Amino acid sequence: MHHPIEHFPEDRELEQALALLRVAQRVTVLTGAGVSAESGVPTFRGAGGLWEGHRIEDVATPRAFRRDPGLVWRFYNLRRASVWKVQPNPGHFALAEMEQRWGADSFAVCTQNVDGLHQQAGSQHVLELHGSLARVRCTVCEYRADRRGEDLPPLPSCPQCGELLRPDIVWFEEMLPADVWERAVEQTANCECFLVVGTSGVVYPAAGLIDGARAVGASIIEINLEATAATGRVDVALHGKSGEILPRLLAMLKGESGAAATGGIRA
Repeated sequence: MHHPIEHFPEDRELEQALALLRVAQRVTVLTGAGVSAESGVPTFRGAGGLWEGHRIEDVATPRAFRRDPGLVWRFYNLRRASVWKVQPNPGHFALAEMEQRWGADSFAVCTQNVDGLHQQAGSQHVLELHGSLARVRCTVCEYRADRRGEDLPPLPSCPQCGELLRPDIVWFEEMLPADVWERAVEQTANCECFLVVGTSGVVYPAAGLIDGARAVGASIIEINLEATAATGRVDVALHGKSGEILPRLLAMLKGESGAAATGGIRA
């Protein structure tokens, strides 16, 4: 017996999203783990919320780092090594090309991802809400640096003061970097169209940007594999892979039929 064939959604939904994008002068995007998952980046939580038998909270909180920095660094060095092996996917590249269309002053990507794939794809205006796997910072002094691609020692030390380095990641129980968050709020408050891509819409404060966009009357388009906590708050929901939907929307924006864009959208 053959499985049912998956169909594209009604053209009406794509046209609605296209119409909202076409009239927008400023666009802000919120991306989550679903975008990078299509590049092969494992999502933060594994099966049962465990990593090698450890709760994520035991390897991604300030308390965990104080208790066992070696374990935390093993976790992040493995994550770093896995990310260096992956490449941006068509969704990343489509967002980078959209930025070129609107201009970096009028198009911003606020991302919950820490892998740097948006920048690798060519996006310039990226606000990393949760930090970056590439960066490290000192636990004592002001040292902060990009160490992308490096194999760090089990307990890396600061080259300036000799104290322990930590990943420049926003852990559970930590505040988002104030300057980055303020810029994300500002970009959201000034946008006319807000895209929610590959995120569950339940991780706050990042998910609060969706409400911020609604508050200023921006149109909201969701692109996700399935319905999420945000779906009831958006104007158009497109369900499918962002690596397929975003290139198709981009092709339509450029006046192409969209048929040439790889893949389709699940209804």
